[in-house]
Amino acid sequence: MCNLQDKVAFITGAGSGIGAATARVMCTAGAKVMLAGIPAGDCDARASELRGKGFHAVSTGCDVTDEASVKAAIDLTVQQFGQLDVVVANAGIQRHNTDRDVFSMSEDEWDRTQDVNLRGVFRTCKHALAHMLEQDSGGAFVIVSSITALTGMSPNVSYSTTKAALLGFNRHLAVHYAKRGIRANAVCPGALAQTPDWDEHPDPQGRQAAMEANIPMARLGTADDVAPTIAFLASDASAYTTGGVFVVDGGLTVG
Repeated sequence: MCNLQDKVAFITGAGSGIGAATARVMCTAGAKVMLAGIPAGDCDARASELRGKGFHAVSTGCDVTDEASVKAAIDLTVQQFGQLDVVVANAGIQRHNTDRDVFSMSEDEWDRTQDVNLRGVFRTCKHALAHMLEQDSGGAFVIVSSITALTGMSPNVSYSTTKAALLGFNRHLAVHYAKRGIRANAVCPGALAQTPDWDEHPDPQGRQAAMEANIPMARLGTADDVAPTIAFLASDASAYTTGGVFVVDGGLTVG
């Protein structure tokens, strides 16, 4: 287990999935965690569960498509805990049914995913960086991308494009803020049992069978498979690691 004792972490999309699992792992490692996202009630419930186990966890609503909402959530984190050390930019959507077919897609459909998955990460990192630079004590960003950034297999074109763009954004943060003690790394989860908006997938059983046939480990991943890698990259155990892309996919992209 990595050590995050006395670190303060801000996690977007923390009400479920990878965000919620990461909050649990980070709390167990000693961090104080702000669970941010929408609906706020989901984050409230996860934070309450963690407090019930004796951990330092609070929650707030945070809509990453609204810059004022993002700034307020990050400001609240600093007010609550006095510092900001770790940011996990995890919030994302995947519109399985409508984010497809470039030749017929509307710009509004394209932009909806871009606004959450790409501009939402920009807004999150922008306002977190302001605090980290003012603190002048370094920090760590972990950006949740996807293996769809590395392959062309997803039919969800706006989604996969955002995830690829995040890798470039991650490299920019890593290079330009390293001398201030700020690190940035990206995690690319593979095919998970519950993707973003998984309940809207047109053929979840067919997807599962197709994916498992191609995954060397022969199973879909879970949020709990991904969270420990995120926590490691946020910790001082990875102090010399920045600008990296870490694939957690059961071997899918090399199988």
